[in-house]
Amino acid sequence: MADTFPFVDEDGTWIEILGQPAPVPISAPVPALFLDRDGVVVVETHYLHEVEKTELIPGAGATIALANQQGVRVVMVTNQGGIGRGLYGWAEFEAVQNKIKAELAAQGARFDAICACAHHPDGLAPYAGDHNDRKPKPGMLLKAARALEVDLARSWIVGDMPTDMGAGRNGGLAGGIHVNSGWPDLRQKALAEARDNFQVQGSDSIAGVPGIIPLLFD
Repeated sequence: MADTFPFVDEDGTWIEILGQPAPVPISAPVPALFLDRDGVVVVETHYLHEVEKTELIPGAGATIALANQQGVRVVMVTNQGGIGRGLYGWAEFEAVQNKIKAELAAQGARFDAICACAHHPDGLAPYAGDHNDRKPKPGMLLKAARALEVDLARSWIVGDMPTDMGAGRNGGLAGGIHVNSGWPDLRQKALAEARDNFQVQGSDSIAGVPGIIPLLFD
């Protein structure tokens, strides 16, 4: 199913590895901070695909830069059902991502990987139906973890929807943080994704993440 874009894999999922793979052998896998995109890193505009509407949420650059400095992998994992539904294409997605990367770079911040799943239950071929890479399933997290030698059990996910928390739980992460900067009315459903082996906490935005999971940023 590989598309003409070089980062689209055989499943039709965008898997862009930007960070250097860990040396082999490694002393120990490193934790990761998995981030949803819309409503977490950038302002939610509903099916964002226009560069001029792309705006970083305050604190995103600082939080990502801090994770970079501490050796924590930073991985974007975003459902992009708008592509699957034919509302826009990978070219528009790439243009938005280029702006996000440029604005983060200006703040000393970067991603180690960008993963995007275009599958949607109402999607068009070849993206019709559910898929293991579509959150709340953990496929995108697992693909990035394999490429970057990530310790999933020490990693966290930040998102604005219950499906983000579900992906973290299904991927074996330590916990998730629901932020109100995207869909605040889903806070209770997000908190309900908690289990004995998976914490879920709340924050106003990504700016509060370092204070909630300080062990990642020691």
